[in-house]
Amino acid sequence: MVQSRTRNVSIIGVPFNGGQPHTGVEQGPDRLIEFGLKSQLEELGWQVDYESNHDRVAQLKPDQDPDVKNLKKPKYVSAVTRAVSSQIAERAKRGDFVLTLGGDHSIALATVSGVFSAYPDACLIWVDAHADINTPEATESGNIHGCPLSFLTGIAQGHPDFAWVQPCLDTQRLVYIGLRDVDNFEKQIIKEKNIKAFSMHHVDKYGIGKIVEMALDHVNPKRDRPIHMSFDVDALDPSVAPSTGTPVRGGLTFREGHYICEAVAETGLLVAADVVEVNPSLEDETAAFQTVQVGCSLARCCLGESLL
Repeated sequence: MVQSRTRNVSIIGVPFNGGQPHTGVEQGPDRLIEFGLKSQLEELGWQVDYESNHDRVAQLKPDQDPDVKNLKKPKYVSAVTRAVSSQIAERAKRGDFVLTLGGDHSIALATVSGVFSAYPDACLIWVDAHADINTPEATESGNIHGCPLSFLTGIAQGHPDFAWVQPCLDTQRLVYIGLRDVDNFEKQIIKEKNIKAFSMHHVDKYGIGKIVEMALDHVNPKRDRPIHMSFDVDALDPSVAPSTGTPVRGGLTFREGHYICEAVAETGLLVAADVVEVNPSLEDETAAFQTVQVGCSLARCCLGESLL
């Protein structure tokens, strides 16, 4: 069962762009906080701590960071995610809800490692247009934000910069929602490992309510496991969240995205959530504001906000 928790939420900012090629995503956490996320959560009855991690992320950037085994900026990504993983683990172990604000999705190396060290029986709901389970050998871009799940599940092995990452995630405790841009290698892995995955085709076929129910039935059939949800805003349609690095048409609507967060929060089992890939610099100020606004509202839903 999920241990009793406090009404404290630790917001962990990870102002980091090393897992992908676009600058600006490191501004995401600050913009979410500037929009008032901390006070919004306090209004929901939470005690809120916020750690920006600006200095930590800056200090960990190496002078040189050549490609290693096809991966770009491996030393920077490894150093930041390893440090933040310990921070998240400490907050989770004391019973706080951990809300991590990215930054690009390579930070899931930190969030999943940290949360699962506190809750080793947890399950992971990955809401994303992309599967992010490429191995170093399979990735065509070399961008590590497309690879974190391969390390966390133990599918990727032998990379010297990521030897610290423990394969903490059983693939049967992983479920995808919202996939619509999946590499051929990733499709093969999902089939071989029998990973439960709901694409946008399934959302259209069954409706989001049934999708969330089926996702929970797979990874948490007895409703007794802690849940960690990692939400990439590119899971949403670009008309909803335009200011993100890898937008793909045909995504989740505003209501579908929020329903996922509300329904998972209603289980009482959600112990941690990530909101990642908000990049305020990629579009005009109106689009950036819209994306930041959505990121905040998703976070609020994860922490109990509902329509009634």
